[in-house]
Amino acid sequence: MVKTIQLSLSTRGVCDLKEITGQVADAIHDSGMTDGIVTVFVPGATGGVTTIEFEPGAVRDYQDFMERTIPSDGVYRHNERWGDGNGYSHVRAAALGPSLTVPFQDGELLLGTWQQIVVADFDNVPRQRRVVLQIMGE
Repeated sequence: MVKTIQLSLSTRGVCDLKEITGQVADAIHDSGMTDGIVTVFVPGATGGVTTIEFEPGAVRDYQDFMERTIPSDGVYRHNERWGDGNGYSHVRAAALGPSLTVPFQDGELLLGTWQQIVVADFDNVPRQRRVVLQIMGE
């Protein structure tokens, strides 16, 4: 069986992380499936999804890592062509990736104790993000 659900998130942009573990768990529960996998997918070229221990220190560490690794004030050819100043957003999103697959068993996500699912918005402006959950199982 396959069930597709869409979530909507308001984000602030500029490496805003939104924790969605509870929403994903609720979607699995509502699907009636007990065993399978859920794919979390973020449409768009400036967002992504991953897992992290969602606490202020780790979140800030991740944001600082992205700024050091892919600086917002760097030179990006995308900006030269489009003039929208979000070249770094596209590179960060491509580096992270748009999807994550998590197994579930007995209706429970098989995440580690301190592991939460997060959506990252890297764009330079606030967004209304769509998140697609595709639940496959029985």
